[in-house]
Amino acid sequence: MKKATVYDIARVAGVSASTVSRILTGSAKVAEEKRIAVENAVKELDYRPNLMAQSLKTGQSMTLGVLTQYLDSPFSNEMLRGVEKALEGTGYVPIVVSGHWNPQQELDRLRLLIARRVDGILILTGHVSQQNLIELSQQVPIVAAGHNINTERVRSYNVNSRLGGYMATRYLLDLGHTQIAHIVGLADQKDAIERLHGYRQALTSAGIAFDPALVVQGDFCEVGGRDAIKQLVASGRPFSAVFCANDQTGYGALLGLRENGLSVPEDVSLIGFDDLPFSTFSNPPLTTVKQPIYETGVKLAKTLLGLIEGSEESDSIELQDELPELTIVARQSTRPFVE
Repeated sequence: MKKATVYDIARVAGVSASTVSRILTGSAKVAEEKRIAVENAVKELDYRPNLMAQSLKTGQSMTLGVLTQYLDSPFSNEMLRGVEKALEGTGYVPIVVSGHWNPQQELDRLRLLIARRVDGILILTGHVSQQNLIELSQQVPIVAAGHNINTERVRSYNVNSRLGGYMATRYLLDLGHTQIAHIVGLADQKDAIERLHGYRQALTSAGIAFDPALVVQGDFCEVGGRDAIKQLVASGRPFSAVFCANDQTGYGALLGLRENGLSVPEDVSLIGFDDLPFSTFSNPPLTTVKQPIYETGVKLAKTLLGLIEGSEESDSIELQDELPELTIVARQSTRPFVE
């Protein structure tokens, strides 16, 4: 079957081809009866616009580049759900690439997206430098999570991980735990470092000396959490609670504790960070610090669209002021300390 054209729509709707073009692109107001006639003709003829031709004409590709770190990350996927929600009905389509926490790979992927003529870029956390962000933003507007930079062409949002680390540890302290271990995230990741600082700050505020033997390196993944528990148990250092740098680490820690004959929360209380969807269904359900992952995805995408279109949305510099605060979600993986 021959593909319908703008001229076919014009013939069926009884209007000029230029009127059809204006209605399809939204470039000018037209009479309501003409708009309805064109919309009906589009449905009748099953018209599909030539996106390449439109891109050449308008200078916009109607695509947004999205840099994540791993395509199978439940954290990134939750934020991508927010991005997808924000783009509904806008005509924009995301192109997703991954950087694997490698600064050079991230930079290469961002340059690839720009070469693909995306209209803007979303960065869902990463290591690419602020200087590179500023330079790249001269070509396309950028909105990034996990960064602290705001210019005319770059907006960013960074969760207060230090506060979150403090809240998680304070929660365990308030339950009466004093021997609290911490499984750290990636060694060179800012969020992991800040959560460790929050952990130490909470201990200090409670008058408890920091014990390096209770801090074990993880990697923000399940395997890292499981291995860290094995290391903690093998050290012989007693602990009654564990603060995991994120929920994925917590899932691995749950398994590691079980494999070592320890029950949660009867023997060890466990708290994570993120409040990923699966945390409600882990066994037992995981207590965690909830951060607004989905909401951040929505806000980042809307802010980027604002930068592209020059709307009021682009004036929102302090994105965190408009997002929910960190909160503790108490579930069955924690309980008061019992001698």
